[in-house]
Order: sequence, then structure tokens, then C-alpha cells
Amino acid sequence: MRKALPDLPSAAPVGLRLPGVLQEDDLLLRFVQAFDDGFAPVLATLDGLPAYVDPLLAPEDFVDWLAGWVGIDVDDAWTLQQRRDIVAQAAGIHRRRGTARGVADAVRLVVEADVEVEETGGTEWSASPGKAMPGSAEPHLLVRVRCERPDDVDARRLDAIVAAVKPAHVPHRVEVLARDGAGAAPSGGERGPEDVPPTTAGSDG
Repeated sequence: MRKALPDLPSAAPVGLRLPGVLQEDDLLLRFVQAFDDGFAPVLATLDGLPAYVDPLLAPEDFVDWLAGWVGIDVDDAWTLQQRRDIVAQAAGIHRRRGTARGVADAVRLVVEADVEVEETGGTEWSASPGKAMPGSAEPHLLVRVRCERPDDVDARRLDAIVAAVKPAHVPHRVEVLARDGAGAAPSGGERGPEDVPPTTAGSDG
């Protein structure tokens, strides 16, 4: 039950809804003021309801609740603004899930960096039968992250994100590099789909 908030005006005072003759009774108006104090926070919440389901405007505790709506496991390391951005863009990420663009977009949401995705898949069409298939027979995904401070990036967290949005059958590897190309920090050895743990994956995969 919501508590009355001091000095919060009601959007629909009860006294103004009484018959005109009763509005002349000062004692009655002061009596129904108590109802206004109780209704004011309820009406304010209902009037602002769209903001509660907007991840960019919702209160902090509601942002984590909205994350559950779009299937996001909130990471304690994310800032409030990161959580807002991730929840706001989750639907678009889900639509591109399993694509190179989807993987890159998901990584950019949690780290400010340039992201390159190399994959062995491919698509092509031809009117001639027997044309060589595009891509490589051996599936592989390489995610290269270039940022200003690679030592500050938790490669295990990035690995978990890539594992969650890549095609399940494709082994992957994550590399964290400085923007100038130096200081390569690969996140570990290559890992196949059978080695990928749940959403809390650690090292590269």
C-alpha cells in the first residue's frame, strides 16, 4: 500500500467532485482532504505509468525488472546507464541474434570499443548449378575488441555475452586489443559449443 506523501497535490481533489452545496461546507472539505493525501501518490503513479515501462526513464529498481521482460540477466558490474541502454536495445539485439552485426552490437553495449567480427559463414546466390559454396566448412567466430584501456576490460564477461548471442554451434574466440594494435589480450583458447557454460561463461569461447 502506498503511503501518503507530504505536500503532493492530488490531480483530482475529492472536494471538487462534491455537489456544489456540499463544497460550501468548510469542515467537509477539510475532512475529504485526507482522501486526497492518500489518492495523490496513486494518481501520480497512474499518470506517469508510461515512464515506468520506459527503460530510459524508469526508476532504478524498475530497470532491473524490465530486464527480465526482455530476457536480460543483469550483471552487477553494469552501471545504471548501461542497464538502461541494454534493456532499451534488447529487442533489436534479439532480432539480430546469431548474426555478426548482432554480436558486435551486443559487445558495444557493455564496453566502449571498436568491435570487429570475423566469421566463416557466408551467403550467395547463383543461377548456375554446382557453384562453390561461400564461407568455410569449418565454422569459427572471432570477435576482436579494440579499446583505450584493454587491461580494464573483463574478457570473461565479454566471452559470456558473445556465447549468449552467437549461433550455438559455432566455436568462438574473443581478443581484447589496444586501439593502436598493441597490447593484445586474447581471452583464452578457442571453445566449441559443448564447452560453453550458461550465461555466466568465463573465459573466451
